[in-house]
Formats: sequence, structure tokens, C-alpha cells
Amino acid sequence: MKILVTGGCGFIGSNFIKYLLENNLAEKVINYDKQTYAGKGRNIEHMGLNKDTRHKFYYGDICDRFFIKQVIKETKPDYIFNFAAESHVDRSINSDEIFTMTNVFGTGVLLNAAREQGIERFVQIGTDEVYGSLNKTSPSSKETDQTKPNSPYSASKLGADALVLSYFTTHQLPVCVTRSSNNYGPYQYQEKLLPLFITNLLEGKKVPLMWSEENPGLNIRDWLHVEDNCRAIWYVANYGEPGEIYNIPGNNERTNIEMTKMLLEIFGMNENMIKKISHRKGHDFRYSIDGTKLKKLGFKHIHLELPEELKKLCQWYKENGNWWRSLKK
Repeated sequence: MKILVTGGCGFIGSNFIKYLLENNLAEKVINYDKQTYAGKGRNIEHMGLNKDTRHKFYYGDICDRFFIKQVIKETKPDYIFNFAAESHVDRSINSDEIFTMTNVFGTGVLLNAAREQGIERFVQIGTDEVYGSLNKTSPSSKETDQTKPNSPYSASKLGADALVLSYFTTHQLPVCVTRSSNNYGPYQYQEKLLPLFITNLLEGKKVPLMWSEENPGLNIRDWLHVEDNCRAIWYVANYGEPGEIYNIPGNNERTNIEMTKMLLEIFGMNENMIKKISHRKGHDFRYSIDGTKLKKLGFKHIHLELPEELKKLCQWYKENGNWWRSLKK
């Protein structure tokens, strides 16, 4: 099987390629990425995947319709997994044009090329943020629930999901959409909470926790290990029904202050290392997704002990300072 992975140099995409190759799930993996600030190709190099003859890299933007069509025609992939996306909420608040361009327009370009080539399966990598903010007692969001994105980022991802599903109805393209909760794990860029806090603590710096008197770090996220997400995405590609959405929860809901305290305990530090900063605009209080549909396919998590996984992650960042420090240059 030949597989095209767009955004394969980013956090989840590179871990997905690693998962495919380590488990001999693909004869050839075509990695198509424009190497933005969050990847730069360092993940692939550090993982040693650039030396694997089954890995073929193309430098390109999914918005480049001529080049992506050329690559798909030349490589003839069986499956396409679209990880390519602008994904940082704060950046989307400051400037949202690139989010609309990459996440919506770029996905459309990729879908059109996939349709022309007759791809066997197209998997769109989505986010739980499209369901919007929940309160503390709300039931977890199901795939059939109303969506209510509250940031330009999540709105652009919902637009991409809708476009993907329209290709199933209109063109009978065999698509699936996955929506995962907050991913964590090795090779995540430092703008996200866990790698930012861990690398700050490793350098003796305070951690910037969003805080107010009314909401002292109480926002809730569901934490999903990136390897479980990669396994679930592959599972959906092979066992999911075309035209369907599948939530991928982490089954580990924690407040941001809880996560911060766990990290401080691991490092033997106290709460004096917390730097209280203002909440972002439209800061969603809680994300929580129901994974019943995925579970019915037979999928099971293997990384559920969050405190232990955080210890392993802190150790990984400690041992791989050459990787994360290189991204700051």
C-alpha cells in the first residue's frame, strides 16, 4: 500500500508516519509538507525517517493545485491522510487569513486531486474544537451534535470537514473525518501548553498559565497521547464507514491548573513558577468528546495513565534538548 500524508513534518503527521513505518503498514509513504515554523523537517530528521527508503518527501503547499495533482498522479497513493493545517488558536486570533487559505481552500484542492486520481480512502484530520465550549456538567459531544466553533481556527477546521463530507455525497469519494481531543507527546512544537511548560521548566523559566479571579486556570481539556491518535486514525481508515465522522477522545479530562501542578511536582518545583497571564479572547472553557462510535469499531487506547505518561514526556524533552532548542533558531 502507498500512502500520502500531507503535513507529515508536523507533530501528529510525523508521528503518524513513524507509526506506519515502524509497524510495516505501508510499502511507501509520501510525505508532502511546506515545512512551516512548527515542523521545519526537524521531526523527520530526528526520527531518522529521512533515511528510510520507504519514505519519500515532497516540499509543497496543499494550496498549490498544479503541484499536488502532479505528485498524486506520479506516486498513485491508495490512501490520503490530510494532516496539513494551521493549528494554533492564538495565531488565528491575531491573523486568520492563512487559516482559511490552508485549512479550507487547501483541503478543497487536495480533495479535487484525490477525486481525479480515484483514491481508495481520504481521511481528514479534524479537531474537537469544532463542537465549541461546554460547561462542567455538559455531556460529551457526539458526532451528531451541533457544532459551534468559537475561534477562526476551529471555524476553518469545521469548514474543511464540511467540504470533505460534501465530496462523499456529491462525488462518492470514500472519505472519513476524525476529530481528536488535545494531543500530547514527543515532537510537539513549543507553542502548545505541555511542550511550552516543560521546556520552560527545563530552562528554569516560569510557565504562563491563563488566569483570572473568576477562572484561575480551570479550563478543561481532554488529553490524548499522539500514538493513540495515530492508531485510531489508521483504525478509522481501515474499519470506518465512508462518509462518517469519528471522535477520538483521550479519556483524560483535566483542568489546566491540574496539568500545571502535575508538571511542577515532576520537576520538584512549587507554584511560584506559575506566571499568571490573561485569558485569550473567546477562551473555550471545556472540550469533551464521546468516543462510543470509535469504540464500537473495536479500538482501544493504550496510553491512559496520564501522570505516568507525563513523567515519560518530561524525560523525553530532557533527553532531546537538541531537537526542541533547534526549532527556536
